Amino acid sequence: MHKTVSPVNSTLTAMLDRVRIILVCPSHPGNIGSAARAMKTMGLTRLYLVTPKSFPHAEATALAVGAADILDAASVCDTLDEALTGTIFSIASTARHRDLSHQIWSPREVASSLMRKTDEGDVAIVFGPERTGLTIQDATKCNVVSTIPCNADYSSLNLAQAVQVFAYELKVISLDHVILPDDGKLVARATHEETERLIAHFEKVLIDVGFLNLKTPGRVMQRLRRLIARGELEKDELNILRGFLSAVEKKAL
Repeated sequence: MHKTVSPVNSTLTAMLDRVRIILVCPSHPGNIGSAARAMKTMGLTRLYLVTPKSFPHAEATALAVGAADILDAASVCDTLDEALTGTIFSIASTARHRDLSHQIWSPREVASSLMRKTDEGDVAIVFGPERTGLTIQDATKCNVVSTIPCNADYSSLNLAQAVQVFAYELKVISLDHVILPDDGKLVARATHEETERLIAHFEKVLIDVGFLNLKTPGRVMQRLRRLIARGELEKDELNILRGFLSAVEKKAL
């Protein structure tokens, strides 16, 4: 007897398949396995590891408990940029948000936004190393920052626990269908790597015209990143900005 896959289940699977879980520099293989287990229980399958200390590893497989297929299919990357290549929107999960000027979202807000964007392309949630969390440099590569509300007296969450919180929220939201814009048209969003090239272009032009202080470029560029991230640029909009910057370069010669 053949099993039939309902259109609803097929749609939900397609939505969740657009979500990447990215672990940056995980130091304990057991946490990788536990994160894979947390993902699979909620229907997530795409695990990305950025320079893991020990992977593959027997402890990761043991703690995956039936989610070894997630580990086997995991993509191992040399940089966060590589792991984010092709994504149109990303979330930085971090408790260190005081030094960041990004918007701060709750996991529930993250899930709602991400699942709506899966019709437009791949999205990602990025988690940092167990001890230190994401660096400011890595966090600012993402569009939005998210913090899990915790007990103020004891806010220590295991990496896999943090993944489970976001995975659960995504699963709950995915049970509601994604609603397309009223005109039913999908938007061609700029990808992570296209946005990074735009930011690099901005930095070069700002230096060339003498606007950016080479000794202290960090704060200006961080705020520029936030501005661009908040805009969620379409490809056409990004191309307009690149064309404008190229015109400024020619005038500055």
